[in-house]
Amino acid sequence: MKKNNKRIQYAFMAPTILFIIVLVTFPIIYTIRISMSSWQMGSNEAIDFIGLSNYAEFLTDSRFWDAFGRTILYTVIAVSIEAILGILIALMVGRIKKGTNIVRTIFLLPMVATPVTIGILWKLMYDPTIGLFNMILTAVGLPKGTWLSSSSTVFPSLILMDVWEWTPMVMLMILAGMSGLGEDIFESARVDGANERQMVFKITLPMLAPTILMAILLRMIDCLKTFDQIYSTTSGGPGYSSENLNILSYRYAFEYFYMGKACALLILFFIVVFAFALLYMFARKWVERRYE
Repeated sequence: MKKNNKRIQYAFMAPTILFIIVLVTFPIIYTIRISMSSWQMGSNEAIDFIGLSNYAEFLTDSRFWDAFGRTILYTVIAVSIEAILGILIALMVGRIKKGTNIVRTIFLLPMVATPVTIGILWKLMYDPTIGLFNMILTAVGLPKGTWLSSSSTVFPSLILMDVWEWTPMVMLMILAGMSGLGEDIFESARVDGANERQMVFKITLPMLAPTILMAILLRMIDCLKTFDQIYSTTSGGPGYSSENLNILSYRYAFEYFYMGKACALLILFFIVVFAFALLYMFARKWVERRYE
């Protein structure tokens, strides 16, 4: 009887599973196929199969490696700051006994707006003449900042925008994890003479390690794919100084119309994201063994 029930369940699930497999695998296979061609959108020339030539060209292209380095550096710096601030803010908000819903709602506001809206808003605040930041610097007697208009300051300016927008997400995930911690553990620690610092570093953070890792993984994958904020503020400029892999693939596809190269770049980008996911899996297993 149980076997019949399982077969019926599999029979009902099969169409959905098949649909998902086709929906996921077909675009990937098609993208790989295009990445091995010389297809240039709008050209009347036949699509020639050129094997791994597009990949080989990128691997020897300094512009690709510069974009790759910016993507990794942007992700590592932004997510590291967001994780540290998110943990600190969550620990402080967790101490609040009244009005926690109001505080959480306030911190949630940066995530409500769309990324393009956030980009336009920060572009106005970074404006060299009417921008809020330069007005503040002028008011306190400091020289105006170049912000998005200089290759030396555009990168930290974009990171600041990302930290402002996505730190609340990390904070809310950690708060959710903290709500699942029992008070009995902390009461026992107080009875044993543990101070607040010891309870944070010996109890709270180790127990929250899986939640923190999950928050970092989600932010890393999302940060690697950052496009809207950068494109709406700098479009990868000035020059190529804020161009990441997503911006570069967009330019190859919709500005240069080299669809073959754009697809090859996307496959390489997929490998990078997949590598970060694998890194998270190994890190989670290590944490589980460490704190089990």
